[in-house]
Amino acid sequence: MKYTHRHTIRILFVTTSLAVVFFATVASAQTGLNNPLNSNFSSIPAFIAGALKALAMIALPIITLFLVISGFLFVTAQGNQQKLETAKKNFYFVIIGALLILGAWILATLIAGTISQLTR
Repeated sequence: MKYTHRHTIRILFVTTSLAVVFFATVASAQTGLNNPLNSNFSSIPAFIAGALKALAMIALPIITLFLVISGFLFVTAQGNQQKLETAKKNFYFVIIGALLILGAWILATLIAGTISQLTR
């Protein structure tokens, strides 16, 4: 496998990000760092879960809109194979995007719950 400059930057970015999250979590646990804005988001996992929940709440109406547009594309295709392929691609990407957004929210909620149970 040939390593390029991009691979090096990606590796540095990932390790730096993980180090920042780790040290922030350790510092938060040791000092009892509290968020002055909302006590529900006083830990990093809870903040990430809350941010992804907000993203899901914003994305749900947008996903619904794009599903309606996809259905409209199917109806207006009227048997034209090129338009049907466009409608199928649109529907496929809407479903994949919805699954990614909702899956990230569910996964973050599960991880936040697990971490909060382990730190008690």
